[in-house]
Amino acid sequence: MFTSLDSCFERPDRDINWHNVDVGFNEFVIQQTSEFGAFLFGSVTDELMASYWPTEAAERDDTIIAGLMNSPPKIVFSKTLEKVGSNNTRLVSDNIVEEIQELKRQP
Repeated sequence: MFTSLDSCFERPDRDINWHNVDVGFNEFVIQQTSEFGAFLFGSVTDELMASYWPTEAAERDDTIIAGLMNSPPKIVFSKTLEKVGSNNTRLVSDNIVEEIQELKRQP
């Protein structure tokens, strides 16, 4: 298993089937998402999240978690992406250090 600089935990070929979603994990997600103001993603994590959470399947199978994953603002840090497809998502390609410093100054 690998951990990339953008915090993506995966096996070769981007396999994440080891990831176990159960009641305990969902409780953890609910608690964690109530304590922050935005998701910070790299391009790979954003593409992974955007491929599932805004879908009808996510809404049907994980209604509460889908709402929590889709509602907060998302900031994607990437020098390779030209645009992001998810709603409520902003792409930062330049001045990344300054952007993070500004985010840290916010309440």
